[in-house]
Amino acid sequence: MPTLLLQQGRIIDPASQRDETGSLLIDGNRIVGIVPADTAADRVLDARDKIIAPGLIDMRVSLREPGNEEDETILTGTAAALAGGFTTIACMPDTDPPMDNRAAAEFVILQAERAGNCRVVPIGAITKQLRGEELAEIAQLVAGGAKAFSDAKRSLSNSEVMRRALEYTRMMNKPILHHPQVPELVAGGMMHEGYYSTLLGIPPMPAAAETIMIHRDIVLAEMTDGQIHLMGISTAKGVEQIRRARNRGIRVTADVTPHHLFFLDESLRNFESKYKVNPPFRTQADVNALLEGLQDGTIDVICSDHQPFAEEKVSCELDQTPFGIVGLETLLPACITRLITPGLMSWTKLLKKLTINPARILGLESGTLAEGAIADITIIDPRASTLIQPDHFRSKGRRTPFAGMNLNGKVDTVLVSGAIKFTATSA
Repeated sequence: MPTLLLQQGRIIDPASQRDETGSLLIDGNRIVGIVPADTAADRVLDARDKIIAPGLIDMRVSLREPGNEEDETILTGTAAALAGGFTTIACMPDTDPPMDNRAAAEFVILQAERAGNCRVVPIGAITKQLRGEELAEIAQLVAGGAKAFSDAKRSLSNSEVMRRALEYTRMMNKPILHHPQVPELVAGGMMHEGYYSTLLGIPPMPAAAETIMIHRDIVLAEMTDGQIHLMGISTAKGVEQIRRARNRGIRVTADVTPHHLFFLDESLRNFESKYKVNPPFRTQADVNALLEGLQDGTIDVICSDHQPFAEEKVSCELDQTPFGIVGLETLLPACITRLITPGLMSWTKLLKKLTINPARILGLESGTLAEGAIADITIIDPRASTLIQPDHFRSKGRRTPFAGMNLNGKVDTVLVSGAIKFTATSA
């Protein structure tokens, strides 16, 4: 098997708490380990002044295929993932038809293999057709490769169904990924309820919709000893609820998006749809709490919440356009700009939330640079910058609030199973 030497980079592996300058040798699709810089290899990549990290993992990405290929396909979505530094992404079940059976999960895996880009992990539907009424074929979905279960952006408001789902998935040691929101409280809403929703006359989405559902989910997780992952936390009270639950030993994890660390509810004052997301952007106090939750470990993971839509679906009135922005190709530079540059987080802490933490939640044997591990690796240039140009995205989606911004850091090279799948020079 051919060997590859990543020479003299800053090797950061949060799984082993390693942060040192060195050279990493890869033999075929496996990591050999740290070796002297003059070790012979079939190919050498100069990694000086760059960071060698485990391949990034995104826990929740909507790929739209099958059913809405005009928005995204597995081919284009995985290409976007590589450009963003991701070697593994988890595909949400909000396809058409939904991913609520074994064949649907296997289709996604097969299409990802055909695409030949990054790895794709299916997230099976909790309920049939995502209707929140009857459990999907959970055991069959696990057999088909599903690593977790979710009804995507559809909150599961029926507490009895959620209880049974937690009990069932607990037996298979799989987490439930839930969008914590009371549907009735946000029906028709488009932004955070507060001063700006009143000023702009935009229907509101109160913070209580999130905190009420978080409380319900925590109670059920404690009752069943099930594992629940709360997606897209956006409120200060929600962070505190999760912190208290974790201190009591309840099996709850959570994630946040980079854009919820950047933007506020007032961003919608010009009625631009690129700021229409679900959950909505909230207040500075909420953002401060999210940052604190990331720093103290209450929030485990940072996700893109990649929601691509065709241009004709987003170039319309605010009340007609769907929620969501693309995020795969902006996540890393956004995190570097918001967290690393101002000194709010160390590289080890940030990469932990993008590698080993999502790997552990999903039960993946990845997210590490340990000897013998699969060589899924992301090389980052922290000194470079990234100008966000949506027209250059590999994703079919173009809507992003970061458009035109010059962010810090850049994805340099991405390896999947030891093979170079992306380089900035060929981008």
